[in-house]
Amino acid sequence: MKILVTGSTGFVGGALVRRLVQEGHAVRTFHRPTSSLRLLEGLDVEHAVGDLTQPETLEKAVDGIEVVFHTAAALSGRDDPGRLYAVTVEGTRALLLAAQAAGVQRVVHTSSVAALGIPESVGKDQNPVLMDENHTWNYRPEHWPYGYAKYQAEMEVQRAVARGLDVVIVNPSVVYGKGDIYRQSRSLVVQIARRRLPVVVEAGFNVVHIEDVVDGHLAAMVRGQRGERYILGGQNMMVHALIKEIAAIAGVTAPVVRLPVGLVRRLALPARWLSPFMEMPVAPETFHLAGYCFYVSTRKAITKLGLAPPRLPQEAVREAFAWFKEIGAI
Repeated sequence: MKILVTGSTGFVGGALVRRLVQEGHAVRTFHRPTSSLRLLEGLDVEHAVGDLTQPETLEKAVDGIEVVFHTAAALSGRDDPGRLYAVTVEGTRALLLAAQAAGVQRVVHTSSVAALGIPESVGKDQNPVLMDENHTWNYRPEHWPYGYAKYQAEMEVQRAVARGLDVVIVNPSVVYGKGDIYRQSRSLVVQIARRRLPVVVEAGFNVVHIEDVVDGHLAAMVRGQRGERYILGGQNMMVHALIKEIAAIAGVTAPVVRLPVGLVRRLALPARWLSPFMEMPVAPETFHLAGYCFYVSTRKAITKLGLAPPRLPQEAVREAFAWFKEIGAI
C-alpha cells in the first residue's frame, strides 16, 4: 500500500514509518527541509519535503497516495500561539483538503488525549475520574493552547468527514519509549536522570508505550470507523509514582518534596514570562494543570480495534532512558 506519513521525523511518526516499512508498505515521508532525519536512517522511504503551512507542497505529497497518517503538529511549549494554530489547525485543514482532492482512501489523524479537555473534578489515585472518547473540550484555551489546538484540529477532521472524506482519529496519551527526539530537554526521564526536578506536584496521567501507539495507528487504519475517536493509552498513574519508577531505572534518588497545587498554578504566569529567558523543566502551560488526574478509559480502542493488552510503563521508561543515554541527552 502507498502511504504518506506527515510528522515522519518525530517521535510517533518515526516509529510508525519504521513499522510500515518493516511490513512492506511503500512509504512517503513528509517533513520540512530542516528536520532531523535521525529516526529515518537506514529506511527505504521516499522523501517529500514541504511544510503544513505551504499547501502547494501538500498537494504534491498526497499525489498517488492511498492512506495518510497525519502525525505532524506543533509541539507544546515550543511554538508561539500563532504558529501553533497555523501548523496544528490550519495545517490539518490544508492536508485534509489536499487528501480529498487527491482521492486518498483513508486518513488516520493523530490527535491527543489533550484534546479531550480536563477531568470534571480533581481525582485521586484511589478514586480516578476516567475520561473517554465522548469527553469534549471544557477548559480555558489560553491556559492550555496545545490542548485547544489539538481539539480545533479534530473539528477540522469532523468538517472533512462531513464533506465525505474517510478520516479516523486516534488520541494517544503520554507516550514513552525510544525516539522522543524533539522533547529531549523537557522529557521527565531526562529531567529526573539529570536531577533537575527536585520537587513534584500532585497530578496524574496515562502512560503508553510508543509501540502500543503504533499498534493503535495500524489497527485504526484497518478497523477504525469513519469520524470516530480512539484513545490509545496504557496505564493510569500518579506523577509521583512514575517519577519513582524513572528514578529507580536511572539510579538516582527520587524527589520527595511535593509542592501545593495552588502554589504551582499561581506560578504559571511568572513561568510564562521567564520561559523566553531561561529553560524551564516543564512547559509553563502545564503549571495550570497541576492537581488534575488525566485518567482515561481505553475500553473502546481495545474492543473496537482489537488491541492487545498494553505494555508496562516500566518497559517504556527503560527504553526511553537507554535511548536518551545513547544520544547523549543523559
